[in-house]
Amino acid sequence: MAEGNKSLHVKQVRSSISCPSDQGKTLRAMGLGRIGKEVDLVDNESVRGMIFKVKHLVEVTEG
Repeated sequence: MAEGNKSLHVKQVRSSISCPSDQGKTLRAMGLGRIGKEVDLVDNESVRGMIFKVKHLVEVTEG
């Protein structure tokens, strides 16, 4: 990641089994898919929109 870019640390904490399929697909697009998996994503509008869609399934920290 380039220096100066902000990042978000996203961790999946709940299963997507009982959720609509588009939310599961959003998790997969973010690089998640199972409980406990963590990824670092660039902080931009599109990523924040994906996080908002699955906010009940993930934990987010900045940095």
